[in-house]
Formats: sequence, C-alpha cells, structure tokens
Amino acid sequence: MLQIDLHGHIAVITGASGMLGRVMARNFAHCGADLALHYFHGEEQANRLAEELRAETGRRIITVGADITKSEDVRRMHEQVKAQLGVADILVHNAVIQYAWKPVVEQPLGDFDSQYQSCVMQTVHMTQAFVPDIIAAGKGGRIVVINTECAAMAEANCGAYTAAKRGLDGLVRCLAKELGPHAITVNQVAPGWTITENDRDHHTEVQPDYDRTVPLGRRGTDQEIAQMCAFLASDLASFTTGAYIPVSGGRVMPAI
Repeated sequence: MLQIDLHGHIAVITGASGMLGRVMARNFAHCGADLALHYFHGEEQANRLAEELRAETGRRIITVGADITKSEDVRRMHEQVKAQLGVADILVHNAVIQYAWKPVVEQPLGDFDSQYQSCVMQTVHMTQAFVPDIIAAGKGGRIVVINTECAAMAEANCGAYTAAKRGLDGLVRCLAKELGPHAITVNQVAPGWTITENDRDHHTEVQPDYDRTVPLGRRGTDQEIAQMCAFLASDLASFTTGAYIPVSGGRVMPAI
C-alpha cells in the first residue's frame, strides 16, 4: 500500500503562518517530517502552529522569521535551520506578498516589483542559501514551488501576479535541469482559487461564477493542495521534475 512517508527529512515551508501554509505544515508533520515554519508578519500564528504540531506528532518543529525578498534574511534563516535541525532537504516556496489586483494601466509599479521579488527572487534566494548544503550531503532533495492557475489563464486584472508567476515558471524549469544531476527535483504546484479556513469561517466556499468554469464543478481545498505538495516532496515522486502541475479541477489543462 502506498503511503507518503517523510520520516528522516527536514522541510522548510515559507509562508507557513498563512492559510495554505498552515495546512501544508500539518500534512508534512503528520507524514513524519521535521519542520522549519517560516513567517514574516505571522510570528504568533507560526509559534502556535509549532506548539500544536509538536504535541500532535512529536516532530521537531521550529519557527523562523525572515523577509524572503532579502538575500541576507534568507541566509540567516538557513543558518538558523541548520543549527537547530540540520540540513534541510525539502524546500517549499509558498510565501507571496499580497496586493490589490487592478488593470495594468492602474496597477502601481511597486506591485510589479513586489510580485517579482516574492515569487522569482524568493526562489533564487532560497536556492542559493539552502541548495549547496543539499548538494554537499549527496542524498538528493526536493523543491516544491507554489505557482498558480493564473500563470496559465492570464486573466484580466492580475497582470503583476501573472507576470511574476510566469517568470517563476521559467526559473523552475532551469533549476530542474541544473539540479537534476544532484538528484534534486524541482516542481510547481499550481492551485486554482482555493477554499481555506477563511472561506469556511465566512461560508464563502461556493462561488457559482467561478465554479461553473471548473470541469469538476467546485473549488479545490487547501488540503488537496497540501496533499500534492507532500506527494512531490516524497520518494513517491523521485522521477518527477520540471513539472507544472495544476490542482484546479481541470480548469487548467497544459497542452503537449
């Protein structure tokens, strides 16, 4: 029977204090991984989650604060993780700066920069800080990057987000080729408009206008996204790399 087993692995999840990040962290911990939960503004939430997961799973869980758009912050985070847990061999790039979506002609220029910094440069900073140790350990590793269905759909009013995520896609494909010889896989999970705790609290799970555009007829859940991430982080996905995997109920179907 197939089972996702992350025992013996150390994972860093950026944006772990956020809605989707918290669900990822729970899945990874319950699959056996030790975790570094990254936060920027959500220190209280991250610490509360760490305490909860330590009690539930007995795993080693730490929290680390950093601005993932700054190389020096990410390198400091790397040193903290290495000192407290060891060499992290699973990296999940989930953090992103939130902003108000507008038409391109109205979008403040700073939003284009913030999206590029938090999407593309986050992955550059994380790679440069963490990957040399993974290569030196010689045991391979996993990088899971959160993209979006917007990168494929390129719909109106999300130009800054789409541009950054499409740039991220190119970077990930390059990394998959560069890191493949070291048995490090690099893959993207591309959620659709996902149901999170915020929706459950406000009873906004059903969105008829959006739902009718999804072949499966509904929005996906945070748990469904987290499960795909855990799969890609596991040995079950050892021969999958360079992939852009939509978890969008069929709304995005990449062509061959």
